[in-house]
Amino acid sequence: MKKIILISSFLTIIDQMIKLIVDKYLMLGESIKIIDNFFYLTYVKNYGAAFSILTGSTLFLIGIGFLALLLIYYFLINNKKLSKIELITYGFLIAGIIGNLLDRIIRGYVIDYLDFKLIGYNFPIFNLADTFIVLSVIIIMYMTLKEEYNGKNNNKRK
Repeated sequence: MKKIILISSFLTIIDQMIKLIVDKYLMLGESIKIIDNFFYLTYVKNYGAAFSILTGSTLFLIGIGFLALLLIYYFLINNKKLSKIELITYGFLIAGIIGNLLDRIIRGYVIDYLDFKLIGYNFPIFNLADTFIVLSVIIIMYMTLKEEYNGKNNNKRK
């Protein structure tokens, strides 16, 4: 558990530092071109969750964040011997949740700034904490599917 706390604390600090920099040096709605027609830094305030769903439900989203942390601890971490990839993955997941949770508690909104335009599609603006969450969920899904696949194949051989 200590390793997960170290990983998630380190990543949460990075997330919060970037958000402080964005808040200090960019004006709301300002966009800085990094790679023309592909990647921009654009400062927006997100009062909802992913894709701005549940806008205006800050207290509900704070509650969901705390509930998610409790469920992750209880079902995925508590009393389990975790592999290195699981420690890292859960560290990323917890950091992402805490990063956005801190924004909601302190500011009442989440600072988003990563703005991609892919093949003419303007992807919704997100932040590093969101990236931590998405990547960790993909890895958890992959590990779960792999476990199930290996379990089914082992059962067939018996």
